Amino acid sequence: MSGTGTSPPAAEVAVVTGSDSGIGRATAVRLAAAGMDVGITWHSDEAGAGRTAQEVRDLGRRAAVTRMDLTRLPEAADAVDELADALGGRIDVLVNDAGTGTATPFLELGLDEVRRVLDVDLTGPLLCGQRAARRMVDQGDGGRIVNVTSVHEHQPRVGAAPYCAAKGGLGLLTQVMALELAEHGITVNAVAPGEIATPMTGQEDADVRTRHRPGVPLGRPGDAREVAAVIAFLAGPDASYVTGASWSVDGGMLRMGPMAGSHLSGDEWRRP
Repeated sequence: MSGTGTSPPAAEVAVVTGSDSGIGRATAVRLAAAGMDVGITWHSDEAGAGRTAQEVRDLGRRAAVTRMDLTRLPEAADAVDELADALGGRIDVLVNDAGTGTATPFLELGLDEVRRVLDVDLTGPLLCGQRAARRMVDQGDGGRIVNVTSVHEHQPRVGAAPYCAAKGGLGLLTQVMALELAEHGITVNAVAPGEIATPMTGQEDADVRTRHRPGVPLGRPGDAREVAAVIAFLAGPDASYVTGASWSVDGGMLRMGPMAGSHLSGDEWRRP
């Protein structure tokens, strides 16, 4: 773990899991621009986490970095407490962004693969949410938790059974958390991205304006910074009366269900 720099004592602290690249990195930088110190986690890309930390520090905020492997539960959730301690002992915002997926047909799924996806995408965020919420309750001044789900929180995808199960579960977990934590002034919301130009979709640093997506009303993939902007809103003071909601950031993709059903010309969609 590492941390450098100084910040005013009153700075808010955010922990963003999976912030070595993609949506997580964009979110960490956006929250730093809003005046927060940021805890950063990585799984396989330590150098990427270092670049995120440098961007945070370039904005005049403190950054702390640690590895988190959500297949190693429950100890992986220790990272939330470690990062909060490294940044002064409190946490105001948790963004559960770390995730993984699969493209395996249902009949070919093995139990180990299913457990891996469920641990990373559902059980891990639950345990990290507990760690953050307990600190927020003890602090006594509320907090924000944002769970990054997917459009597949709401609609299925062929070849993604454990991913859809985990993201759907995380969506309902978000609602239960919102109900139970509201009395403590803690809001809990989900953000459900569609196709976003990130390493997970093989489009890291792509110019989304050059990628045509006829099945998406806005006609292109999303940029990670567009998702980060919604997360930052939910993590900020202007969203103080917003809780238990799922915010789709998908260029209108979810609105295309019936349209896709009537306009597809082949059975290609049946294969991952």
